[in-house]
Amino acid sequence: MLTDRDSLMRKLHELRSEHRDLDTVIARLVETPTLDQLQMQRLKKRKLLLKDEIAWLENRLIPDDIA
Repeated sequence: MLTDRDSLMRKLHELRSEHRDLDTVIARLVETPTLDQLQMQRLKKRKLLLKDEIAWLENRLIPDDIA
């Protein structure tokens, strides 16, 4: 049976993978002569949302123990 931590780790892995894939897509899109600005904006926005989700999951998985 999978624990909550396992499912969070799996989700984190999926989000990181999608984030890397978006890097590749954005880099290729920049190299095309007919750059679609709207598509580029949407991809970059999605990438930022993924970054926020990744940070949130990392914070859930690694508690902030100052004491």
